Amino acid sequence: MNNLKERSYKFSLLVIKFINKLPNKKLYWIIGDQLLRCATSIGANIAEAYGASSKKDFINFYGYSLKSANETVYWLNLLKDTKTLKTDYFNVLIKEAEELAKMTAASIITMRKKINR
Repeated sequence: MNNLKERSYKFSLLVIKFINKLPNKKLYWIIGDQLLRCATSIGANIAEAYGASSKKDFINFYGYSLKSANETVYWLNLLKDTKTLKTDYFNVLIKEAEELAKMTAASIITMRKKINR
């Protein structure tokens, strides 16, 4: 398993565990649902890329993954900035989501350069 695929999978597990510990209130259901969808979509799209039918399709799946990583950062920051939860774990999750976004973006750039040669 490549590093990005493995890290995005492990990140999904961390987010699932985090969401499972959120208080049972409407605010957390709604934001937690959005967070779950985009955070798990990072790795799902990376995995889907390996079944792509073309290089362009492969890059497109990485693009979806990048968008999901950026959305994940948004929802985590929004939840953090509500200041309704007392945890430092937001910083860990935000940092990893940002790292996954950087790695994905770098992969996209590299793949595009190879195609345009």
